[in-house]
Parts: sequence; structure tokens; C-alpha cells
Amino acid sequence: MPTAEVQSAYQAVIKAKAELVAALKAGGPQSVEDWSLLNTDGSKVRLSELFGEHDDLLVVHNMGSGCNYCTLWADGFTGYTRHIERRCAFVLCSNDPPERTAEFAAERGWGYRCVSGWGSGFAKAMGYADEHGRPQPGVSSFHKNADGSIVRVGHSPFGPGDDFCPVWPFFELLDGGKGDFAPR
Repeated sequence: MPTAEVQSAYQAVIKAKAELVAALKAGGPQSVEDWSLLNTDGSKVRLSELFGEHDDLLVVHNMGSGCNYCTLWADGFTGYTRHIERRCAFVLCSNDPPERTAEFAAERGWGYRCVSGWGSGFAKAMGYADEHGRPQPGVSSFHKNADGSIVRVGHSPFGPGDDFCPVWPFFELLDGGKGDFAPR
């Protein structure tokens, strides 16, 4: 049974997470254009099409096959996809060209939908590429309104210790923390 000190600290973390989510959503819904991305076969797909039967969509901004950390996060989504897709559409948008996105997803066994944002400017417009166009990892949540317009309602960057990759909190519990672990 957790001590009172542990329970109190846990409640403080839960409260801080709620405050973080509120801050991430503070700007309210932001209108988003219906971006043209690329399916893994190279054909074009509109952001609006990625919603499928849902009104809500999560898009993971993935730096591509050259990023071991992005790969770690993406590997982990495999077990959660069917649960996520009961609530909303879920898509990984890689910075790699479509052919490489397809190859890498197959190599890693990613059973969820992947698209390529290569050359589109989508990641930069969403704040997940720097001023030089270098991609950054994160996730954006979108909502499709009844009139077909799309708004982004939330987003969050990815990084060690975030809530999107459970290996980090698991490792924090170990003697020596993460030790010399680095994803491959």
C-alpha cells in the first residue's frame, strides 16, 4: 500500500498533468487547412480523409526512420492502436518519403495507418518542424466539424519522460533509472 507521502505526490502529479493539458489547449481550436499528404504507395490523401468514420483524429508527428526515439514511441503504439481507434482515427505521419515510410512500418510491424508528410510543410505548420524544416516529434489532435472544416484542438511534444511512452516511467522505478539505455 502506498504511503500517505506517495499518495500526496501522486495527486500532485495528476493535478499538474491536468494543468498541462489545459495549457496545451489554452488557445482553443485552431482552423487547419485540409492538408495533402501521401499514402505509403505515393498516392495523395487529404487530412479530412484520415478521419475515416470518426470526427476526431490523432496524428503522430514522426521524424522518420533515422530517429531511434521516434521509433521507440511508434513501436509502443502497436499495442494501443485498436483501443485508440475505438475512440478516434489514429495515423502516424512520417517525415520520410512514402516508400521509406512503407518499408520501415513493415520492418517494425506497425499495423496502424502511416502516411508521409515528406515535402508537404504539414509538420512545420503544426509546429513540429523547426525554422529550418527539421522535424520534431509530437502529436496533434484534430476535430472535423459538421460542415467538414477541421480544427486542431490539442497537441503535445514527445520526449523522454512524457506520457506517450511507458518505458521511461518504468525505468524510473529501477535502481539506477534508465541506466545506459538508448533506443535502437
